[in-house]
Amino acid sequence: MSKHRSNSIKVVKERSGQPHFLWRGIGCVMMLVIPVMSAAIAYEVINYGLNNNWPIPFQLLGTPRYPDLFYRSSGMMIILSPITAIRHFYAYAVTAMIFMILIGGVMSLIYAYVYRMVGPAQYGPLDAPPPNIKIKRYKR
Repeated sequence: MSKHRSNSIKVVKERSGQPHFLWRGIGCVMMLVIPVMSAAIAYEVINYGLNNNWPIPFQLLGTPRYPDLFYRSSGMMIILSPITAIRHFYAYAVTAMIFMILIGGVMSLIYAYVYRMVGPAQYGPLDAPPPNIKIKRYKR
């Protein structure tokens, strides 16, 4: 037996680099919920704006119009015919994109705030402490 060797074997459980499965599930649900929620909000906002005479650009109103090449292709029109039937599709799509960006930004800010409160310390045990430098204002 050597002087510095222990008879007991310590088992250290290694942490995986993957996030917890619950966080992945929440992210997956949010990727589905945010676009659906923003599309529903956009639909209601555009309809409310049309009923109350909001200044919505006329280029976004009406049914979508495609290039002539699309109308000549029967396969493309089979795919795009459901979109062609939606009045004010461009207004709904633009407003939904704006709401997706806003909702995603707010969720990111909330996540950053919560992570700052309950997340790990800024400096680990192996990090050097921040330097104590006091800067004096230069006076001539």
